[in-house]
Amino acid sequence: MRHRQKTKTLDRKKAPRELMLRNLVSSIILYEKVTTTLAKAKAVRGMVDTVITIAKKNDVTARRRLLQTLPVKNAVTKALEDLGPRYAKRDSGYTRITKTGSRQGDGASTATIELV
Repeated sequence: MRHRQKTKTLDRKKAPRELMLRNLVSSIILYEKVTTTLAKAKAVRGMVDTVITIAKKNDVTARRRLLQTLPVKNAVTKALEDLGPRYAKRDSGYTRITKTGSRQGDGASTATIELV
């Protein structure tokens, strides 16, 4: 039974799920707009907010924490140099999820997650 379990498993084991979400966070930071399933978009929203909040500090500790989280070094650089100053006056809510219908192959509900 999964009583009081908050994490969404997305039908994957722990390690593949975490790496998939980390890659998705990197893609959102690099491209600023990604189309994915609604469940993945909702699962990754908090991670993106956390990464941008860390990037706003823009010091050595923040860079090291982002290098642990994000597998792509270009995403770390963009987060620290572009996104940190852009959202300096904003406390939270860096992302917007827009439902875009259902996928043709399997009927999964899709959504676009983008930076505000």
